[in-house]
Amino acid sequence: MILPTRPIKSTKQMLSLFGLGSAPLGNLSHAVSDQDAFATIDAAWDAGIRYFDTAPFYGYGLAERRMGLALHNHARADYVISTKVGRLLAPLSQVGKAEFQPGGAWQNPPPFASIYDYSASGLRRSVEASLQRLGMDYLDIVFVHDIGEVTHGDKNAHYWSQLVSGGFRELEQLKREKLIGAIGLGVNEFSVISAAQEHIDLDCSMLAGRYSLLEQNSLAFMDQCALKGLGIILGGVFNSGILAADLNKRVTYNYVEAAPEVIAHAKKLHQLCNDFGVSLAAAAVQFPLAHPAVVSAALGARSVTQLQKTLDWANEAIPVELWLAFQDAGLIAFGAPLPNEKIK
Repeated sequence: MILPTRPIKSTKQMLSLFGLGSAPLGNLSHAVSDQDAFATIDAAWDAGIRYFDTAPFYGYGLAERRMGLALHNHARADYVISTKVGRLLAPLSQVGKAEFQPGGAWQNPPPFASIYDYSASGLRRSVEASLQRLGMDYLDIVFVHDIGEVTHGDKNAHYWSQLVSGGFRELEQLKREKLIGAIGLGVNEFSVISAAQEHIDLDCSMLAGRYSLLEQNSLAFMDQCALKGLGIILGGVFNSGILAADLNKRVTYNYVEAAPEVIAHAKKLHQLCNDFGVSLAAAAVQFPLAHPAVVSAALGARSVTQLQKTLDWANEAIPVELWLAFQDAGLIAFGAPLPNEKIK
């Protein structure tokens, strides 16, 4: 199976329409065996996926190590990999308890601490460490991870200062050295991508959860990205689970328990899908891909079965009338591109 590809306009890179996100392979919420992790990556390759996303934060290095080992026997030119900078890993034995983030949602993490560092030296150290964990000599895409007030609150001004006073320039230098190919942000808030564009020429960016079937507050931003040629890679098409879960049970949105009004919105989407005999999860996968700014969607999976289910949703037939019904019911933003070329 060969998936369609879309270009990052400012580079020569082509991304498969779907990528494999590796947070679940870093033992997010549930432990995954090495065998299952490698099988999932192999299944993604067999399904035509040639874009793989990871980060040092995912399992405190575990996801990068697994990704590098699984891809080791494939020709390096045959796939695109992205990882992230902004967090350094340090041995727990060398870090004071007040200085690091605990394991949190990562199950059985390696004995490392995750320390925020967006400085020039910190970003270079992060790239060099990722290259070693992955067993590679260059990175196709590097995203600045989780910069912004949603993540850092009052401390964001400090980290933003690190980034604009030297971090961005260091990424440009790493690009000139051909250690990295493309530069972007990997965030959950779209406004910080706009702010970053005032300081650096971004090649692409990853936006998680902010342009989905459930919410399109970023629509104007996405439209601007399409006009400027800034490719957006989507993460979190299920909004951390709610769009692929049983809505009568506990569901999560933005990685916490969903609020009643969010669940009510999801149930309205679900009811319309039922009326047309369509899976809500299928609509969630397919809807955001219609936007011309989107170059790929990174799908998280912790098993072959889970990956195949998501790819089945991506291929599920959805009638034009369902998208129009969403629109008529005011459940998707006016002007949002709809997944059918016949719709004008």
